[in-house]
Amino acid sequence: MTVHELSRADARRIAVRAQLLDSARPAALLDVVRRLTLLQIDPTAAIAPNADLVAWSRLGPSYSRADLDAALASRALLELLALIRPGEDLALYRADMARWDAAGRGELTGWRAVYRDWVRANDACRRDILARLEKAGPLPSRELPDTCQVPWRSTGWTNNRNVTRLLDFMTARGEVAVAGRSGAERLWDLAARVYPDHPVVPGDEALRIRNQRRLRALGIARATGAGYPVEPAVVGEAGEPAVVEGVKGTWRVDPTQLGRPFSGRSALLSPFDRLIHDRKRAVELFGFDYQLEMYKPAAKRRWGYFALPILSGDRLVGKLDAAADRDAGVLRVRAIHQDVPFTKAMTADTQREIGSLAEWLKLDLALPG
Repeated sequence: MTVHELSRADARRIAVRAQLLDSARPAALLDVVRRLTLLQIDPTAAIAPNADLVAWSRLGPSYSRADLDAALASRALLELLALIRPGEDLALYRADMARWDAAGRGELTGWRAVYRDWVRANDACRRDILARLEKAGPLPSRELPDTCQVPWRSTGWTNNRNVTRLLDFMTARGEVAVAGRSGAERLWDLAARVYPDHPVVPGDEALRIRNQRRLRALGIARATGAGYPVEPAVVGEAGEPAVVEGVKGTWRVDPTQLGRPFSGRSALLSPFDRLIHDRKRAVELFGFDYQLEMYKPAAKRRWGYFALPILSGDRLVGKLDAAADRDAGVLRVRAIHQDVPFTKAMTADTQREIGSLAEWLKLDLALPG
């Protein structure tokens, strides 16, 4: 098979267009989620929740949170392991759910084996939760019994949150599911009462399709690399091989993206946006150095608590340090960090996007100085 030779600009444009961030905006929320394959849920709302920011970056001011709520209520979209996915995609994960504890997958190692062993050690609690949900679900996690014999240990916020972690693993096993929300609180029920009854796609075929769909969403990605507990950043043998000028190694590229014209625009991105989620790829293709600094002491932050990457055409050119002060009714802009000197057009486009963001949030705009 021919190895495609791409310039960095080619690769960037493929990635931007695949993520629906070029000038051709998508028409509707379901179109966005089906193309991107997911919206990541994150509780941080320094400006807006991640799922909403990602949707707004693609759809613009026409996006309404009510659209997302309606799609979740109708089960056109489903919440699965802190990700919102198209309901029809669940069939691509059911085979893995059925063999989560290694049956048919070979011997588990590393963090996967740790997870499996902890669930097995607390099987009585797992059964207690299933019995409670069968009788009275949907229920919030605080109404579910914690009869774990072995507590969950972590250096993070999940330490000793036994029911929360067990529910996550039971979701990965296909036993329970998020049936809805009461405010920000998840409501849990038996998966059989939540998930659509679509035919299960066999495991190997499901993996192939997931890799293909992930590559279509990313445009260009590595075949293999570091593993992630929830959503990989690699695509296996999907697509076709490619090399990028000045970047080591071989990539996989979506062949439907090759040779297409590119028309860019400006956009403000969530720190969790999939265009920059793989930080190594962001450096290799965009030369973009970025870290989410919310966990750093304020004095050590370079760009801000929840800085938004700034996209201009096929380049990531800076970060916006801003926060939504809802009590005061303003979007406070603290700084615009320029990674490259902004042209007049880039400055005007960025300011227009900031104004659009404030209008979408229904907040007045408060600029520095």
